[in-house]
Amino acid sequence: QVQLVESGGGLVQAGGSLRLSCAPSGRTFSMYAMGWFRQSPGKEREFVAAIISRDDNTYYADSVKGRFTTSRDNGKNTVYLQMNSLKPEDTAVYYCAAGLSNNPFKLSEYDFWGQGTQVTVSS
Repeated sequence: QVQLVESGGGLVQAGGSLRLSCAPSGRTFSMYAMGWFRQSPGKEREFVAAIISRDDNTYYADSVKGRFTTSRDNGKNTVYLQMNSLKPEDTAVYYCAAGLSNNPFKLSEYDFWGQGTQVTVSS
């Protein structure tokens, strides 16, 4: 079983920043699409951002465009989610995911998931 481990979550005031890291183990994920999803109480898990391996093209949910940036460091086999200008509605458990499929927006297209890291934004 391939593991994805998220880190970098925590408590931050509105307007602040956090950087999440996803460090896969067991294999390299340089050829995988890497996605970020989040889930808050009472809501479905939703797409946040993704980076596609072939061209490093990035995709973002409308709610985070201009504030969040995802990137990858293949040398470290690590994917990052830089979150700026955080809002209370960004509060959620954030998950990284890896998959070889072509639709980065769908949860079902990802094969491997991390355990999640809590991000709490206070107002």
